[in-house]
Amino acid sequence: MFETILIEGLIYGIMVLGLFISYRTLNFCDMTVDGAFPMGGCIMAACLLNGVPPFFSLLIAFAAGCLAGLCTTLLYTKLRVPDLLAGILMMTMLYSVNLRIMQNRANVSFLRIETLFSKITSFFTAHFSALPSETGILIFLIVFIVIFKLLLDLFFHTDLGLTMGALGANEQMIVSQGVNPQIVRGIGVCFGDGLASLSGAFAAMYNGFADVGSGSGIIVSGLASLMIGEFVIRSNRIGWQTLRVLIGSIIYRALMVLARRYGHYIHLTPNDLKLVTGILIIICLIIANFKGKTNLMAHLMRPKKNGEPEKLGVKK
Repeated sequence: MFETILIEGLIYGIMVLGLFISYRTLNFCDMTVDGAFPMGGCIMAACLLNGVPPFFSLLIAFAAGCLAGLCTTLLYTKLRVPDLLAGILMMTMLYSVNLRIMQNRANVSFLRIETLFSKITSFFTAHFSALPSETGILIFLIVFIVIFKLLLDLFFHTDLGLTMGALGANEQMIVSQGVNPQIVRGIGVCFGDGLASLSGAFAAMYNGFADVGSGSGIIVSGLASLMIGEFVIRSNRIGWQTLRVLIGSIIYRALMVLARRYGHYIHLTPNDLKLVTGILIIICLIIANFKGKTNLMAHLMRPKKNGEPEKLGVKK
């Protein structure tokens, strides 16, 4: 069970990193993720069925996610469609696109198709038969995520990465520096949706099938993972911020695995998991608001130099 939690947490953590770029860095409400995530699995299925190597299939899935993000950005910037509506439109259209990619089939099984994970499992079983078969997948994902996280941290220390972070905080400052915010926002949204599609491709290989409905509610679970990570680690350093995204994803997946395995003791079924996710997000928002009000009151009641507490009101 522990290996399953880590594997799922790391796989879906890639998608949560994409949400971190869109929602936290750019302050852009991107609903395209619900369509880009299953598109990665659908493209992986179509590529593997046509004999494309798994590594190139992952690259194609990532590129397709970036293209979906580009379409969302064009709707937002060129047609002046609000970001939420633009994402919903792309999410809706991608459902039909995903069906086309899989030749009008709702799901495709990888049972008789050799994937990257099946190759890793076969190699690991042949050389390390004493260990569980999923250990090889876990080691591969850890190495991949560590390298990817380090590269992402380096990116956010470049001029483009710093500009992207400043765009979400103060767009007018970016404009005053002569930078086109539409281009910077487009790069960030494309990259975020590309990560969502890449995560979907990994998830399809791990689950053993691709399904056009696998993205239903995925953005809600991603936001829950994002909020959980922010409660665990509070820091403004980009290295800690990307780390807490992955930690939040692992914790969320652990909660979901525990709910699936032991939820029957409280009459909880798999159909209730989306309800549990929504309640979890509401609890996170309530705690965040409560902490914000507590910190505000503590600041207002902080003693002055003369020992008297500050009072609310306009100074004359």
